[in-house]
Amino acid sequence: MKSSLIIILMTAFAMFFIDVGNSIAYASPTLSINSTGSDVKILQEKLKDLGYEISVIDGEFGPETKRAVEQFQTDNKLSVTGTVNNSTWRALKNAKPLKLVKITDKKIKNEIKSENNLSGKFIDNRLVPLGRYFLNKAKAKAVVETGKKYIGVPYVFGGTTPAGFDCSGFLQYIFKQNGMTIPRLADEQYQLGKKVKTSELELGDLVFFTTYEPGVSHCGIYVGNGKFLHTSSSRGVRIDDLNNVYWAPRFYGAKKIVEV
Repeated sequence: MKSSLIIILMTAFAMFFIDVGNSIAYASPTLSINSTGSDVKILQEKLKDLGYEISVIDGEFGPETKRAVEQFQTDNKLSVTGTVNNSTWRALKNAKPLKLVKITDKKIKNEIKSENNLSGKFIDNRLVPLGRYFLNKAKAKAVVETGKKYIGVPYVFGGTTPAGFDCSGFLQYIFKQNGMTIPRLADEQYQLGKKVKTSELELGDLVFFTTYEPGVSHCGIYVGNGKFLHTSSSRGVRIDDLNNVYWAPRFYGAKKIVEV
């Protein structure tokens, strides 16, 4: 009886800890929003090492940490809860750093150089109207194809060039490459076009999400078949499904900018 009890206690003790990177993290208690302490710091360090957006390692489980956890859970096909339980800790233990596509295309490198030198010029560069359709269907395809060239370019907060984009900087850049100037920020871009149902979306229309703050805080361009092209904070420029378990509950609205 005594030996059985010892075995049970040892097993419980072994399950209490997991090795995360070079650190020891607790698998229990579960971490969630407003948790604090060294366990949260270990979590934040691991997420940052893996390539997720963690700007400050402070041991406080705030909205940024929750967002990174949710994206990690999405990427690893876990239940997206924003809460770190045993299954999430195990996945963190075995996870490998995110791989981003290196920019090797000579034309793209030249574009980066031009942007950094503030000497890049764009054809027409007209300011688009708010609240109206402004993109014809032929041009919409060109805008989407321009955006696809940058798949794999990393996320950079405030980024507006192929060296690194944030979500709205990416949209502004690819439209600018096609001779149109749209507003810089996601909530401003939401003023473009007319609100429609997702079933009415066409190639080139815009989609918006609520992520780290109330209202519009993320954006992308619709590419057809229920998918959108955007800049993910964890994996850079990529294509995701609107029905993705992470994005679907955060969907804010669709705006039609393609002329009907």
